[in-house]
Amino acid sequence: MNNIYTLLLTKSQQEKLYNVYQENSVTPPQYSLWQLRVENCVITCYKSGKVVFQGKDAGVYASAFMDINESKNSNETIKHNNTLPQAGSDEVGTGDYFGPICVCACIVKAEDEALMKKYKIGDSKQISDSDICKIAPILMKSLTYSLLILPNDKYNMVVKNNNMNAIKAKLHNQAYINLRRKEPLPNLVVVDQFAQEKTYYNYLRDMPEVVGKIHFETKAENKYYAVGASSMIARYAFITYMNEMEKKWQMTFTKGASDKVDNNAKDFVKKYGFDNLYKVAKMNFKNTDKVKKLLEKDR
Repeated sequence: MNNIYTLLLTKSQQEKLYNVYQENSVTPPQYSLWQLRVENCVITCYKSGKVVFQGKDAGVYASAFMDINESKNSNETIKHNNTLPQAGSDEVGTGDYFGPICVCACIVKAEDEALMKKYKIGDSKQISDSDICKIAPILMKSLTYSLLILPNDKYNMVVKNNNMNAIKAKLHNQAYINLRRKEPLPNLVVVDQFAQEKTYYNYLRDMPEVVGKIHFETKAENKYYAVGASSMIARYAFITYMNEMEKKWQMTFTKGASDKVDNNAKDFVKKYGFDNLYKVAKMNFKNTDKVKKLLEKDR
């Protein structure tokens, strides 16, 4: 089945999407800025700002940019899957040039439902960082969870032999391995889908231990309490890590992958040298080339 989704994305959203899958970049067609040929999908970004997702898995890749706009522009009430207990996982930081990738998996039981409703647990992208920093520690005290943080220096090593989806799959799998060592996993285990099931497990084919019987669903952070809670804990870990980076390097790091990030990285290199950039940034992102050009202009 050839599915097609057309979305109008901001420049920041376009850059985030490109950075995550840039290793799949190909020569773009006329009137387009870039094109990505990822697994079971072709993503084309046009100069008008429209981004077309076409292919069997088009909905999987487009969903990350559909849920925010839909929830803001409608009065639709989010309907959660009420099957409890449930386990869920989500990741943060894959579209940010600076900072680590954080993946969390957690278990939500029937006795936790009141807590989930009280704090309106859902996608961390729709909640302010200040609220995340208030709510996430409460969740961490109440829920059984596993949190993995992949720092920039390690990311820059593993990305040489793994694309972003492979890295995410391996981190999600390890998070569930760690989680079930703390507590048996419930029958319902959910991953916020970023790849088809077959592709996900193909990434894990050489892993010594693989957690199976996982349910994959797009927009899962707003449908399953466990995925939403994991999203918030992962976001909290990302914010905390970024704050620690700022203290260590005595400068501010801009989130995302925009032009402001490029200038931020240029200032970092001027202060600490290009050889230290790999400690705070994802070097395979397009931003690295932009930083080099900015530095050349300043010479």
